[in-house]
Amino acid sequence: MKHPPETIERLAAYQDLLLRWNSRINLISAETAAEMDQRHIADCAQLQPLLPLNGPIADIGSGAGLPGLVLAILQPDREIHLVESDKRKAAFLVEASAQLKLPRVRVHACRAENAKLPPLSAITARALAPLVALLPYAADFLASGGVALFPKGKTAEKELTEAALGWHFTFERFPSTTNPEATILRLSNIQRVQP
Repeated sequence: MKHPPETIERLAAYQDLLLRWNSRINLISAETAAEMDQRHIADCAQLQPLLPLNGPIADIGSGAGLPGLVLAILQPDREIHLVESDKRKAAFLVEASAQLKLPRVRVHACRAENAKLPPLSAITARALAPLVALLPYAADFLASGGVALFPKGKTAEKELTEAALGWHFTFERFPSTTNPEATILRLSNIQRVQP
């Protein structure tokens, strides 16, 4: 995907900032820092075409801003909420969104269940928790017609099977363009199974 020059500059500035902070607080592992473009930036950027065209989105357990800050850089006019309970990581997100001049980013330094979020068109979470633990957030925060985008590795099938025991949902599966063993799940119409 071809990005405009200002987007490429912002992505480079984000990577520099992330690597500087990473030496003080562990945002990403040392092994993956060397493969930042492919392992983190491209991996997160591939979610953008799967998002609804407009409306606010939230990244739960945002950590280093992956994918939330990457999506904010790709769509700077979009309202994006980054939810992160680790205060040091939340401080990084505040600093990064200010330095990268992303005024529509909102950082929530709290647990997801305590976040005050508007009705969302999309929710994301990368490497945070199994699907069954993520679905309550999606059900609580998504507006009608909203989608949840969850990148998953080898456990995707198992997680879908477990989640289906307690939840009804429609899902689509998209192959990851950065990892042949990964898949991106896009879920909608998420509702608890009534006992």
